[in-house]
Amino acid sequence: MFSYIIPTRNRPEVLLATLTQLRQLHDAPDAPAAEVVLIDNASERPLAACRLREALGARVSLSVLYHKANAGAASRNIAAAAADGRSRWLVMLDDDSAPLDLGFVPLLTEAAADVSAIAAEIWLPPQGGRPRREAGGLPEVFIGCGVAIRRECFLSLGGYDSSFNYYAEEYDLAARIIAAGGRVCLDRRFRVMHRKVTAGRDMNLILRRLVRNNGVVAVRYAPAAEFLPAMAETLTRYAGIAIKEDAMEGYLLGVAELAARLWRQRRTPLTREQWDRFTGLAAVREVARALRQTGETRVALIAPGKNQWAVQRAVAEAGLMCVSPAAAGAAPRLVAALSPGPAWDAADAAQFLPNRQGSGGQVSVPFLAAGVLTAQESVSPANRQRVADESNTADSPGDSHAPEVTAREQSRSQAA
Repeated sequence: MFSYIIPTRNRPEVLLATLTQLRQLHDAPDAPAAEVVLIDNASERPLAACRLREALGARVSLSVLYHKANAGAASRNIAAAAADGRSRWLVMLDDDSAPLDLGFVPLLTEAAADVSAIAAEIWLPPQGGRPRREAGGLPEVFIGCGVAIRRECFLSLGGYDSSFNYYAEEYDLAARIIAAGGRVCLDRRFRVMHRKVTAGRDMNLILRRLVRNNGVVAVRYAPAAEFLPAMAETLTRYAGIAIKEDAMEGYLLGVAELAARLWRQRRTPLTREQWDRFTGLAAVREVARALRQTGETRVALIAPGKNQWAVQRAVAEAGLMCVSPAAAGAAPRLVAALSPGPAWDAADAAQFLPNRQGSGGQVSVPFLAAGVLTAQESVSPANRQRVADESNTADSPGDSHAPEVTAREQSRSQAA
């Protein structure tokens, strides 16, 4: 048995649609036992439990908790504590996200002992007839609208930090999981559709929280030598997004709040090895070294994105020379983004699957080539090629090409 954990606030029709999707998944006679624990974050007009039950159906049990205040992401902590004691896993969803199928269920029973969380491949509704994936996250940082977390681990670590409200709370929890000796895995057999309803989104508020919360993560977990670079990266990245989104007011408020917290923020830095895993640098190093060992001397970096600094550093450490894609010839291409969704989209947009050969050189997605995904086995050299091959043949919900988006839409999706 497992528990779906869903927070909601003031989006009744969106929530009902999600519950209906879960009902359709679990209508099959052989569907696994599951429950939904719904936490209402002080909605102005919360839905009655009878309406929620009608949408969900009778095959999945339902618990509804009504919170008197908007606790943000930390409301998941309340729901997790109230989950059925038989549930070993908490499947975290938003009120506008749901699994595309039940292919993730076997992963919950077969996951290796050191796997504390299994991150989904998260899809967004198509644009222009082309599917696309959710931005945000890193190879060992999940996205909160599609992840399964061991209940014992979640509760023992205290769940999400309530001071974050929303945005970057997953980074904080993922860092604590790594520090505790756990592992976060990507597994493409776990597929979630995030309808990403935009009603009520305030870009100034979003940028305010993004810069403040990501800065707090850097303060808490960056080793001493990495602290200043991590802070500079955070401030620069979100300043650029704020300019694109015309949300500089929110950004500056977030910077002020971050500055006010610096003096009283307790540091619990990760070890250097843990920090390299957390940032994705460890995954890229393996790929860069493997390329060098095959005799490659050049590599073209394509589709730069989140934590591209880690890709650039790993390539330089391996002694590879960066060349422009136009002049690369048959040199391999390496996606210079470490958020899984944009990295996969970039590979698709180049009309290559990760780690496949084609004209213009091989295109690799760093964390796939390094074997950072697979919940069922520990990452080891013997498993890496098999894992990459399985990932290359994973089904997608539609056309394999990434959609064309405007600069503004792209910056919104990459803000996390």
